Amino acid sequence: MGETSFPDSAAFIRDNLRLKSFPVAVKFLKEGEKFPEKARRPSVSMGKKITICQGVTMARNYGWTVGLTREDVICVPAAIVFGLSKSADPQASLSRLYWEASFASTQELASKEVATMSRFENGEIAGILMAPAELASFAADTSVLYGNPAQVMRLAQAWSYITGTRCLGACGGKVECDEYLISPYKEQSARMAVPGNGERIFAGTQDDEMTFALPGGLLPEVAKGLKEAGKAIGARYPVTPYQNFEPEFPKSYKVLGKEIGIV
Repeated sequence: MGETSFPDSAAFIRDNLRLKSFPVAVKFLKEGEKFPEKARRPSVSMGKKITICQGVTMARNYGWTVGLTREDVICVPAAIVFGLSKSADPQASLSRLYWEASFASTQELASKEVATMSRFENGEIAGILMAPAELASFAADTSVLYGNPAQVMRLAQAWSYITGTRCLGACGGKVECDEYLISPYKEQSARMAVPGNGERIFAGTQDDEMTFALPGGLLPEVAKGLKEAGKAIGARYPVTPYQNFEPEFPKSYKVLGKEIGIV
């Protein structure tokens, strides 16, 4: 495949895997950094606050460049995780929410789960910039792709091909934006995630969709890996079903087949 650009790599992956939506480039802005002029701020362009996962959907399905700050985000748990709240103790606040929403059998167990999640400290970032990776005008901190399990399987094969490591993933069924947006950036490793309950309600993520996310700059390497991984045995997407066999039919089919000269 040779040396290819970030946008060309994203386009290659989308075409090769027949993805339904654009791979998304994500950048975490620090205080003082500005959004590109064409970025849509929901609180400004729409007069509404949205969830972070809605921003991802706008980028991957509409092809928009989306900019989010505290003023644009209405999702309480995501705002806590991304350091965009005014909570004096973000972990305690999120644990309390999990407990009160019946996502944990005890508050202690809620705290235990929350302690394992990736997050930003308050003020660590000032904004989140998202755009289709094929159109992004910025260097991505995280790249996230949505696909069905077979498509994500191929991305995992590509990741293993270039790194020699298996793709990890943690899932609690809620607030998974930490796993596919923050974890690849913090851990500098690929992650698989199953989008959570709220994302399926508010962002329209479908039942068959899951995510594969990685440190942004490694997208071209994954594109190379996708071309080469399993090449010797014809691995690809869609997965080709094995056809070199003779089917076995029920007895009634066999009897009739013999009578009419088929079997």
